[in-house]
Amino acid sequence: MITASLLLNLAVLIPVCLGLIMDTERVEKTAGIFTPARGILLAMYLTIAIASLLLLFVDEPKWVFALLFMQIVYKVLTPFTVKTLKNPIVISNLGIALFHSITIYTMLQARVILF
Repeated sequence: MITASLLLNLAVLIPVCLGLIMDTERVEKTAGIFTPARGILLAMYLTIAIASLLLLFVDEPKWVFALLFMQIVYKVLTPFTVKTLKNPIVISNLGIALFHSITIYTMLQARVILF
């Protein structure tokens, strides 16, 4: 599940980051016109993508846990901060948060992470 979550991050973030960088029409429809806030979002997405790529090769479950937990929190908060459940980014965020939650649950069940 760890590998699946990291690959999911890359599968989603590579095209999203490219769309943000190229300022595509599709991105503008879902994320709005370019603003400093959208630039900050791109920086965050690139950071998550780089971390996901590195964690595919570095066996550090605690780092994976931290990355996925942070993603779950921010993704679950998006309907409240965006103030809608109808935005495609919000919808995909909730689906990814659910997937990552299952990964964290399996990590805890397998005692990969101990508190």
